[in-house]
Amino acid sequence: MPEVLAAAIFPSRGAAFGLGEVRPSAPVPGARSSGSVECRHQNQNEEKQILYMTYTMNRRHRSPLGRLGSKPARHHSRLARRLTGAQRHSGPIPGADEILFLPLGGTSRIGMNMALYGHAGKWLIVDAGVAFMGDEAPGIDAIMVDPTFIEERIDDVVGMIVTHAHEDHIGAIHHLWPRLRCPIYATPFAAHVIRERLKEKGSARQVSLRTFGIGENFVLGPFQVESIAMTHSVPEPVALAIRTGVGTVLHTGDWKFDPDPLVGRAADLEALKRLGDEGVLAMMCDSTNAMVEGSTGSEADAREGLIEAFAGRKGVIAITCFASNVARMKAVAEAASINGRRVVLAGRSLLKMEKAARACGYLDGLPEFLSLDAAARTPRRKLVLMCTGSQGEERAALSRIARGEHRSLSFRRGDTVIFSARAIPGNEEAVGEIRRLLEDRGVAVISPADAKVHVSGHPARDDLTRMYELVRPRFAVPVHGTLPHLEAHARLARTCGVERALIPEDGDIIRLAGERTAVIGHIEPRRLAYDGQSLLPWDEIPTDGTQPDENFATQPVLLAA
Repeated sequence: MPEVLAAAIFPSRGAAFGLGEVRPSAPVPGARSSGSVECRHQNQNEEKQILYMTYTMNRRHRSPLGRLGSKPARHHSRLARRLTGAQRHSGPIPGADEILFLPLGGTSRIGMNMALYGHAGKWLIVDAGVAFMGDEAPGIDAIMVDPTFIEERIDDVVGMIVTHAHEDHIGAIHHLWPRLRCPIYATPFAAHVIRERLKEKGSARQVSLRTFGIGENFVLGPFQVESIAMTHSVPEPVALAIRTGVGTVLHTGDWKFDPDPLVGRAADLEALKRLGDEGVLAMMCDSTNAMVEGSTGSEADAREGLIEAFAGRKGVIAITCFASNVARMKAVAEAASINGRRVVLAGRSLLKMEKAARACGYLDGLPEFLSLDAAARTPRRKLVLMCTGSQGEERAALSRIARGEHRSLSFRRGDTVIFSARAIPGNEEAVGEIRRLLEDRGVAVISPADAKVHVSGHPARDDLTRMYELVRPRFAVPVHGTLPHLEAHARLARTCGVERALIPEDGDIIRLAGERTAVIGHIEPRRLAYDGQSLLPWDEIPTDGTQPDENFATQPVLLAA
């Protein structure tokens, strides 16, 4: 039978779609009506039938951040309307016969990840991250989820689990914890980073921060959680197998398959296969590279590329990457040593990550990095500057050095700057400006397009296929991406044999169960903005007035055969 063409239907339409037939099913209470569906198929008596389904979407012109204006947004179900008024706290109570999945952030844009799982009257929080702002909101450092929905249910919250120590997964914790005040569970590395942030905030003694080992099982209320080792561009990333009386869901967090990650352990493929053998109801899976063909490279490949890129350079070599990439930090140190150079770290976030990595044993065997004072006494041809600022951040070390504003470091003609990271969408202009400044000074610039100096931390399409072959979930729920990422992931999941793939947006309430799995409602995903001193409602922040990109905001769809 020919492969069914990709098709999308809205769950609220109350129909289950199969090959060449439409079987009516009972509508889901509270499901919202949105969009229209047209089904067209060949004669059912023909041996080979292809179901063509076309759909239109009533797009809401809303920012990827949630609401941009002060005008109340229109809600699309009785449940959603109930959740926004004075009775909001009386809204959905998860039953013992279902798992509710509610992404408060992370499914309408990349970043700001925060998800809720509800079962048997209790809620579990996974991650609480931030997203960083560009020119659309000058003076705003970051935005995060407004936690009002879960704050109103805090007596039913069993805790928060952290999947890894990236800012888009932990950056909001120290801001939001005073409103949540629930226990936080994290691996040792993530716990170290969170604890240091809480110390700066002055609340470390108040927070119940508990560590768990990779591969450990623990129980939080009705949730039995198993942490599974993964690999990513930060130490100790874990996937969470969340077992309940109604089934098991796998929350992958950010991940890739790397057989030689340089620091930490490789992904536990046996645990993933065992989970698949047991049966998985649904998988919430990273979509960042769902439009990238092939497989993601290893950190060992990036190390070899850096060794080659360093060879024969005459002046100072500067390299910039994400500060949390401890494996890249180790690769830079090893590449420098092989080429007779010493490394100096420039940037507060790099120094903090080095401290956490050494405390957890991930830089054992590496010599201490040079201080800025020691670097000033070292010949330039012997130096490697590892700098913050891979995304063109104005206040980061690389930007200040390029502009001649750093107190002790500078670039000269003949020096080299290596971007060991790709520009996040939206940051291309800022990165390009730094590159022009450097080239005007006679500095050679090397990017991932020029040499193998970077590998992604997220799964490409072949990696996603391999994950589905291991886990074999009944339902797929793509997360961590914009609409095009989620749609590409969902279509791939369908080719891997999942029964259905639900594409959510921030604020959707998805019911997962043996029967009647669907998007059953929606809450308006409000945001908070941090201006460097205090948190403000996003609605009160003036923006640049540009229209939001429709690729970031759409009604939820469900891919069917």
